Amino acid sequence: MLTLTDIENAALRLQGHLLDTPCVESRTLSQITGAQVFLKFENLQYTASFKERGACNKLAQLSDAERRRGVIAMSAGNHAQGVAYHAQRLGVRAVIVMPRFTPGVKIERTRGFGAEVVLHGDSLEESRAHALLLAEEQGLVFVHPYDDEAIIAGQGTVGLEMLHALPELDTLVVAVGGGGLIAGMATAAKAITPGIEIIGVQTSRFPAMVNAIKGTHHPQGSSTIAEGIAVGTPGEITREIIARLVDDMVLVEEGDIEQAMVMLLEIEKTLVEGAGAAGLAALLKYPARFAGKKVGLVLCGGNIDPMLLAAIIERGMVRAGRLARIRVSVRDVPGSLAKITATVADAGANIDEVHHQRAFTMLSAQNVEIELVIQTRGRSHIEQVLAVLNAAGFEASEQH
Repeated sequence: MLTLTDIENAALRLQGHLLDTPCVESRTLSQITGAQVFLKFENLQYTASFKERGACNKLAQLSDAERRRGVIAMSAGNHAQGVAYHAQRLGVRAVIVMPRFTPGVKIERTRGFGAEVVLHGDSLEESRAHALLLAEEQGLVFVHPYDDEAIIAGQGTVGLEMLHALPELDTLVVAVGGGGLIAGMATAAKAITPGIEIIGVQTSRFPAMVNAIKGTHHPQGSSTIAEGIAVGTPGEITREIIARLVDDMVLVEEGDIEQAMVMLLEIEKTLVEGAGAAGLAALLKYPARFAGKKVGLVLCGGNIDPMLLAAIIERGMVRAGRLARIRVSVRDVPGSLAKITATVADAGANIDEVHHQRAFTMLSAQNVEIELVIQTRGRSHIEQVLAVLNAAGFEASEQH
């Protein structure tokens, strides 16, 4: 059974090979959530995720014969990069099997660390089966992303560092996919501070561990913005540890995660992927549960496709009322559009897009419908813009 000693030994192996990442209070997020929030910046690791802790601990314990044979892993990204980087550092051959849907940025970075990337399957389960087949064919050591005590011990060093830096923490909120991170952190944290509360967070699209622990039957989706925790089959070792040591598991929605990502970018000036924002998403969704507590959150990864990030930021601006779509109907005469744009400008808003619609409208033939996407200062400013347009004789309304 995994113990605190195993995690302390892992920490010794990792010394000098990974960052002891900062763990600092966010005053602004504390004010917003009502809890005292401390952030552990694992997105600052060289491969931008905590996953290299487990990979480094596992690879450091390979025998000379195993090192000569090489290793294989299956992963949608962060585990892949962790294994590839530390294998390269130790001079060990690494083969990584990735699902076909893996973001291009993760594939290229994994190749950049010297690994041989094999794209196979449309799910982690299919990739895993193929990786096990290749391991057998080529005599490679299979490095599981979460269901391995050496991996779990490595991930547990996150909890060790957090409680050494901030012994006053009374709650840890941790994203859960296969469960390696929370299992390791719970083992360390409960041994150091037995009364500490540990809460796991899953996306409602991939609630496998919640179902396994609570006996619920939440349906599983097909995709999530938090692909780092999109795990359909929970680990056996991790499940046993979670059932024994984790106090509760909660689910968050896609919108909660997107909101948390935008807040971390805007407030903390730090980039996290969906899985990395799951902890903050839980605080935003269940504020009463964490009110007044000293909460440690792990920003567990920062690998995200730039195009997806751009879409999330834009959607965040819409939610915050900083981008709005308004519809204005007006008589179809020369100068109407100029009057509308001048009125919007006078109200202090900036026009992002204009769509002039004559055919696809129920208005009379003499009228035209103009759809504007405008940049505003927030919800109250949208109302001001609409009021000014209506006062100027136009029919204006916000479109959702």
